[in-house]
Amino acid sequence: MPAPPATGQSAFATAVVAATNQQRRAAGCGDLTVDAVLTSVAQAHSADMATANYFSHNSQDGRTPFDRITAAGFSFSVAAENIAAGQRDPAAVMQAWMNSPGHRANILNCALTRIGVGVANGGTYGVYWTQDFGTPRR
Repeated sequence: MPAPPATGQSAFATAVVAATNQQRRAAGCGDLTVDAVLTSVAQAHSADMATANYFSHNSQDGRTPFDRITAAGFSFSVAAENIAAGQRDPAAVMQAWMNSPGHRANILNCALTRIGVGVANGGTYGVYWTQDFGTPRR
């Protein structure tokens, strides 16, 4: 299978969204809608981790996922983030997230309505994944 592209809404990211929604439907949650702002934030975080060779929810400048989402202009009532590194394809990253209680809880949180997925090549792990979730503030 080819490596994911460094930027953009890749086929890998699209597959992760589809797999996430499949898991949510099985658990009785509604599908997440892909959000352009969350996608941009997730992609930027994956690219930053790959380029700067680190693995953390917090950026090296100290920003949290919530800081990044807010700075991008997404006003949320609920938000969450999943990250992973090293998995070579969407099936592997979804399996890792679903086997982790905290990541699984984010995926199956029915209060979340939007998603953005980022994937980038580089760094020690080779592939870096980010799922950013949010529900717009009303």
